[in-house]
Amino acid sequence: MSELLERLQSRLESLPDGLQAHIYRVRDVALELAVPHKINLQQAELGALAHDVCRAVSGEDLIRMASELGVSVSDVEYDFPLMLHGPVGAEVLRKEEDCSDEILCEAVRWHSTAHASLHPLGKLVFLADKLDPQKAAVYSYQAKLHDMAMESLDMALLEFLSREMGKRVEGGGTIHPASVDARNSLILSLKN
Repeated sequence: MSELLERLQSRLESLPDGLQAHIYRVRDVALELAVPHKINLQQAELGALAHDVCRAVSGEDLIRMASELGVSVSDVEYDFPLMLHGPVGAEVLRKEEDCSDEILCEAVRWHSTAHASLHPLGKLVFLADKLDPQKAAVYSYQAKLHDMAMESLDMALLEFLSREMGKRVEGGGTIHPASVDARNSLILSLKN
């Protein structure tokens, strides 16, 4: 894992400065969230550092890379190709960085949409990305979300998905099917 960490840090150096800064802020949040949820700190750090490895890739190139890497592309992703930076990033980790940690790759894959079968590491990476302090203007409820995430990743994830889906519906936007499935799964599991 330390070899992967070194390779990731080297890969991050080629990214735009603002994106690098975001990634390192997400790492700090991920490490903070990992402690109360007893998630391995090294895995939390790797997930945070890896989550946006393909964020600087253009939409057109993401669609091309998805095809080359065997990543299926939904209609929603064709409409908004930037959503592919997680799935493509996960495949880049598998194939170019020889990452065999499925939990880590799935955390990267689903960090934008969430997924019904997301492991706690994936939930942590998803939430850490949204809890980057620089995104407070985007998510006016970020302080509440942070407090929720410290207590329960599931409750915080449900809160985020519910709020953001509501905004998308009100604005006439599409919602990724994985997000809908994730929200439904969270509601059902929290009922029990």
